[in-house]
Amino acid sequence: MTDDTDNPDLFQDAVKGVRKLKQTRVNHVLPKPKPVPRPREREDHKALADAFSDHFIPAHELESGDEVAYLRQGHSPDILRKLKRGHWDVQAQLDLHGMLAEEARLYVAEFLIQSKNRGARCLRIIHGKGFGSRNGEPVLKNRLRSWLMQQPEVIAYCQAKEEDGGGGALVILLSARSI
Repeated sequence: MTDDTDNPDLFQDAVKGVRKLKQTRVNHVLPKPKPVPRPREREDHKALADAFSDHFIPAHELESGDEVAYLRQGHSPDILRKLKRGHWDVQAQLDLHGMLAEEARLYVAEFLIQSKNRGARCLRIIHGKGFGSRNGEPVLKNRLRSWLMQQPEVIAYCQAKEEDGGGGALVILLSARSI
């Protein structure tokens, strides 16, 4: 029996008569599919969005003039003072401009979940001033404030500094515990 591994002509004999294929161009590349949340995650996201009631009446929102601020009961007023002064860097931002309330509700729920999963605690949500609304009144501004008060992980929020959106945005501080 002969050992064919030492024969250098073996490969050449095997590929003799083989022709190179014409190179073809791919004209259409399918887009990468969007990730689909696992059933459990989908349920969690829907549950959080459903937890935002539009009929919630805030009991203790602090208003001084036109500026809006909220501090969850049991937390130090220093937290709100630091949030207003920009003590924490904004780690994530969501822009709700042009969205309908139902669409915004889902985006806010998803944004809170993703932010917590990434460990972000200081967030900014731009809701706009309502100039584009039917009545020229801020629909999302009021609903967003109500939705945030209903979430136990929201410790505080305040109106953003003028250069960061002013009356058209909120800066939010989340607790360190997970959603």
